Amino acid sequence: MAGIGQFDFNLFIRILLDLASGALVTLKFTIFSILFGLILGTITGIFRIVKNPILNAISTAYVEFIRGTPLLVQIMIVYYGLPEAGIKLPPELAGILALSINSGAYIAEIIRADIQSVPKGQMEAARSLGMTYVQAMRYVVLPQAFRNILPALGNEFIALLKDSLLSVIAIAELTRMGMQIYAVTFNAWTPLLGVALFYLMMTLHLSRLVDYAQRRSVVVSLLKIIDLSKRFGDLYVLKCINMEVERVR
Repeated sequence: MAGIGQFDFNLFIRILLDLASGALVTLKFTIFSILFGLILGTITGIFRIVKNPILNAISTAYVEFIRGTPLLVQIMIVYYGLPEAGIKLPPELAGILALSINSGAYIAEIIRADIQSVPKGQMEAARSLGMTYVQAMRYVVLPQAFRNILPALGNEFIALLKDSLLSVIAIAELTRMGMQIYAVTFNAWTPLLGVALFYLMMTLHLSRLVDYAQRRSVVVSLLKIIDLSKRFGDLYVLKCINMEVERVR
């Protein structure tokens, strides 16, 4: 057969639509997984720093288990293991669930690090104004923490996009599409180079998009407090607390 063992440009043109279809499937799964992973990761990241030992232990065990085991094994546990416990999921839902759980663990560490980078005085000042812990976290700490999350979140998006591995559960994403074309044509170079080029195009555009969003972000000051003090009689319980609440848009 002509073209075996070498790049066949005519074949490449014929399979472009198939590869593009696989790339869209990969991108769709990655977007949904990052969105759900961001929700799960934010909750887990907060649990990682709270003083409640039960929540802290559960969140720590989750993060350590997910980060210490391969994504491929996690996908197979969700798709092949859960049915033995009576929970049978379609491949699409199982794929999103596995990727979201994986992404949530890594995002949790990003969120935890960003929260801890916010000066403790910000939380103390918010609590001195009468805010509850949840209010202080929502309106004061998290807006400042999320200001620095974009580059790390973009890297997590790109890593998940490249390493989805959903082809093992028969989802027609980009890599599986390339392997199916190879199985039919017996030409490895053409479809696999095409797969590599599609991944390269997606990751390059995502990197540029993240850089653009970071440059375009504007910090808006919502509230600024300088030298806040609180005392009971002659006893100062808070002294010279400074706080500025900002929002990125």
